[in-house]
Amino acid sequence: MGRKRPRSIPCPRARAADWSECVGSRVLGSTARLPPGAAVGKARIGESLFHAPAFRGESNVHWNRRTQAVLTNRSIGRNGEIVEEVRVENANLDDFAQQYVGSKAALEATSNYYHIHDTLSEYLDVTVANPGELKLISDSDKKTDRVDAKQLARMVRLGSIPESYVPTDEVRQARALVRGRQKLVENRTEYANKIHGLLSDHGITQEVKPLSVEGREFLAELSLPAPWDTLLESYLELIQALTEQIESLEAEIEVRAGSLKETQLLMTIPGVSYFTALTIYAELGEIARFDRAKEVVSYVGLNPIIRESGDSRFEGSISKRGSGRVRWLLVQASYTAVHTCEDEYLSRFYNRLARKKNSKTAIVATARKLLVSMYHMLDREEVYDPPGVSA
Repeated sequence: MGRKRPRSIPCPRARAADWSECVGSRVLGSTARLPPGAAVGKARIGESLFHAPAFRGESNVHWNRRTQAVLTNRSIGRNGEIVEEVRVENANLDDFAQQYVGSKAALEATSNYYHIHDTLSEYLDVTVANPGELKLISDSDKKTDRVDAKQLARMVRLGSIPESYVPTDEVRQARALVRGRQKLVENRTEYANKIHGLLSDHGITQEVKPLSVEGREFLAELSLPAPWDTLLESYLELIQALTEQIESLEAEIEVRAGSLKETQLLMTIPGVSYFTALTIYAELGEIARFDRAKEVVSYVGLNPIIRESGDSRFEGSISKRGSGRVRWLLVQASYTAVHTCEDEYLSRFYNRLARKKNSKTAIVATARKLLVSMYHMLDREEVYDPPGVSA
């Protein structure tokens, strides 16, 4: 016979001080001291649910649209078997967290974890887990909210949660601005590509730039048969609207970059604009969280991949971990500094390397050198003043 299904019980509200619980979710995990013999249960609350299996040993919470939590007992010598599962609406996070004040919690860093983290942090000791390093979750053959919550809960119990950086409010605001602008730019490019497709479908081979004023004026006068004329008009209107929104955001980004000490320092580098400076600041966050320049280089993904076996050592291409947006901006800033601004420090490095290898390898290496300079500038709170360069 199969095991008897445990009865459902509500998420406990009484004797909150006696509970030290672990809740596991894509967003949450914590540790609990549950009464001996507590049963596994589920509490359904509303439409958007939080699912939390609790088990002896320790627990954890798993969060996404249907938030999943795992609660476990901290009894020493136990195996961490599940003793309870609950689901909680996001709207009831305060009520849920207040029941387990002082408990440990772990969340998986997702695109929308800020609100959950901030709410729970008022009552719980919250750790944000790096999803890229959560091997117990990502490598699982069976991937469901409940399974992920249990796995994350066990990691909380074992103290093996790989932590992820939680940005400050100031950094979050900067990220919202630069990422929001980037999304609008991507949307505008999508409609420009649609226009290129329309022209190609109708045998128009003339080179047209839909994002330029001249290009849009040409397209406005172009005559296409129905319904493609209507589509062209719609795409042009959307491009114009997006351009206005992008310009509005760029104005705010410029003001924000001018108000921050970190971005003011970065803008002393030739080739680094206010947008590049704010993006670097937003994506790196507080520079104090890095102990040395190598950590920043690895975080951005500009570190070379190294393979060693016996006496042989192979150094390959860059790892490309982290933000591709930051790497691209660093390369563009390096290109401007070398070829337009003719910065003595970076140009000398680039030219020496380009003679030995090739221009692509040289510019990527120059971007890495630029990033290292940025790290030291921010760490020491100094303007750009590279060694060996005359004033």
